[in-house]
Amino acid sequence: MSLYNKMVSVIEDTITPIAGKLGQQRYITSIRDGFIAALPFMIVGSFMLVFIFPPFDPETSWGFARAWLDFSKTYQTELLLPFQLSMGVMTLFISVGVAASLGKHYDLDRITTGLLSLMSFLLVAAPVKDGNISMQYFSGQGIFTALICAIYSTEVYAFLKRKNITIRLPEQVPSGVARSFEILIPVMAIILTLHPLNLFIEAETGMILPKAIMSLLQPLVSASDSLPAVLLSVFICQLLWFAGIHGSLIVTGIMNPFWMTNLAENQAALAAGDALPHIYLQGFWDHYLLIGGVGSTLPLAILLLRSRAVHLRTIGKMGVIPGLFNINEPILFGAPIVMNPVFFFPFILVPMVNAVLAYAATSMDLLPRVVSLTPWTTPGPVGASWAANWAVTPVIMCILCMVVAGLMYFPFLKAYERTLLKQESEQQAEEEAKASEATPA
Repeated sequence: MSLYNKMVSVIEDTITPIAGKLGQQRYITSIRDGFIAALPFMIVGSFMLVFIFPPFDPETSWGFARAWLDFSKTYQTELLLPFQLSMGVMTLFISVGVAASLGKHYDLDRITTGLLSLMSFLLVAAPVKDGNISMQYFSGQGIFTALICAIYSTEVYAFLKRKNITIRLPEQVPSGVARSFEILIPVMAIILTLHPLNLFIEAETGMILPKAIMSLLQPLVSASDSLPAVLLSVFICQLLWFAGIHGSLIVTGIMNPFWMTNLAENQAALAAGDALPHIYLQGFWDHYLLIGGVGSTLPLAILLLRSRAVHLRTIGKMGVIPGLFNINEPILFGAPIVMNPVFFFPFILVPMVNAVLAYAATSMDLLPRVVSLTPWTTPGPVGASWAANWAVTPVIMCILCMVVAGLMYFPFLKAYERTLLKQESEQQAEEEAKASEATPA
């Protein structure tokens, strides 16, 4: 058995079943869907940072830049409000979104499930002092608590309903009223379990539940921002995609809580004028590692446009425009790349090489770090600049990554092209032979 056949056998027999189960695991899919639901609010909130902290030298004398800087400084409190009520309270959106998605798996009312989760999170993460509610854990610091509360409250609700532990009203009662009474026992169960637990942890450790959870997870959060974490997540994503499995959904579903926690810390550091602490965020993943989609295939799509093989040239025409917006299914399944041994090594290695280049450049402060959340469909150079508060050097890095990707794909493309040209030539010869046989003498 050849090395490639052995590799395919391992993927099909071992990796694919595991990935399939992970991809349909209800907690992972619910977390992913919850973040997707909260994404529009967070993108708009992140965009406000551009207006609050414009990308100009504080000492500039250019009229437009000076006026913008002075305006943002004078009205910073007012300009910060949309940011604080979107990114600053993202855990509220995430808590509702995750629980609503998980509730769908149990055929629970999604609105009721989301509100129950929100109450659970506020119960442990919103301490009241002097009549004021603390918002400290409404941003990145409270993400893991929000996820735990969403899962716990939904599981309690589902368990009680499954065991018929509920208040039943006559059928004549309107469904909305009956649903309100149905949720009474789950609300009491949540309060009687989470609130005493929070008080106990605070009495024993001096920390409320969100702070205690962050203390336990801090080593894991720190490890998620390392180069090995980048390379491992990229490798898993690429390997799953090569097998035809949507690896991005699995990897981003796992990484999103870490990315959002680190993004909130970067934004807090930007607001305080401190050095930004984190490198590996969603903007780094989208705009340096997946330019044109998984495998950074936009340069490959451009190369295909000039291919001598009709099939590849056609796929290039179909794939280059979607590739600009990081949609590359025409390339993945049309070339194809999926399960094509010729493209296995460049498809796996291109984003990993670009990860090393971008991570090293950022570590040496040659690249600014990500402070904004951008739509994944934003074209690479534009998204890279936007994510780093419209700096110029990310555009250069993104173009460099595209050049590297093109150079790595080129020899494998030429080898594949020769194979297709030979097939096309043989097919044409067969057609000509059949045509000559059919022509009467």
